[in-house]
Amino acid sequence: MPHALLVSGSLGQGHDVMAQACADSLHERGWTTRTVDAMALLGRHGSAVGERVFRRLLDLPGAYDAFHFAALRPGARIALLAEAAARARLVPRLRELLDERPADLVVSVFATATAAVNALRPSLPGTVHLVLCTDVTPHRLWVQEGTDLFLVTSEVAACAVRRYRPEAAVAVVAAPLRPGFYRPPGQREARAGLGVPAGERCVLLMSGAWGLGPIARTARALAEAGPHVLAVAGHNRELEARLRSLARRQPRLHAFGHTDRVPALMAAADLVVTSSGDTCSEARALGRRLLLLDVVQGHGRDNLQHELELGHADVTSAGPREVVRNALAALGRPLPPPSAGADPEVWRAGFAAALARVGLADPVQS
Repeated sequence: MPHALLVSGSLGQGHDVMAQACADSLHERGWTTRTVDAMALLGRHGSAVGERVFRRLLDLPGAYDAFHFAALRPGARIALLAEAAARARLVPRLRELLDERPADLVVSVFATATAAVNALRPSLPGTVHLVLCTDVTPHRLWVQEGTDLFLVTSEVAACAVRRYRPEAAVAVVAAPLRPGFYRPPGQREARAGLGVPAGERCVLLMSGAWGLGPIARTARALAEAGPHVLAVAGHNRELEARLRSLARRQPRLHAFGHTDRVPALMAAADLVVTSSGDTCSEARALGRRLLLLDVVQGHGRDNLQHELELGHADVTSAGPREVVRNALAALGRPLPPPSAGADPEVWRAGFAAALARVGLADPVQS
């Protein structure tokens, strides 16, 4: 059976979701797969330093904006030096993995992995390398010589890839969703399971795996304004503790930590308040209106603007007062229809076409 190595990254949850979607599609076609975390491959020290630096950049107003737009996007020297340091650590580890189990396909869903995989290409003549990026403007480190095909989720992103490699092979595919979003419960069923009355307004509030922004204060202010609030802390345990404490005093506030019930939470809601990211595709698949928190710097600014252009979305500053005002207004606007991405066959067909384009036969059909 053909084998694929999927290289993800543990900065945020979106990379793992994309890697799992690729793995599931490959399994359906008779492949075996292995998924590895590029951050873990950097080693304990390298991974810790990388995450600490990234979090620090996000915490400082404007710092990650500056790094993204002035360094990552043009491929400035500081960005290339950081990439070279990571590549030096990743290449030996990836070589060990590929020597242990040769792969017919490597899929990079994390920018740091792209250059490291391509550095090994001369010794991997039979291996195809795909890059999957759901950002609307992939930066310079995503786009490396040696990648066979870039998978992106918009024509805008395809243009961004060709900025660096005008001759690059690019395929636009539907953003893959977590399985639960392809078969979500109805709103009445979802609310019954969450204790939300059928006739009440309901808002889902979340901001990525790290819970960026003043989510606890915003959740309290929203609940005090009238709607039921489903507030998700993600992996942020301090935020989860604060939300659960608030929920004990406010019956309209329902607190969650890291949970696999997001499809049901979204199905129960009338409005999804979230940062820009892959959650937006999930909300659109279910036909939910978006209120976007402007809290993710750098690529988040680009993704936010693209979501607004797609429609059925509004934007707000992260302050609780501004979020409440915008949310109450958005609740009075019509809901969008579910998007075509709600059909899993749209992603599967696009991914299958991508495999065929790079000459990878489907063992199920061959």
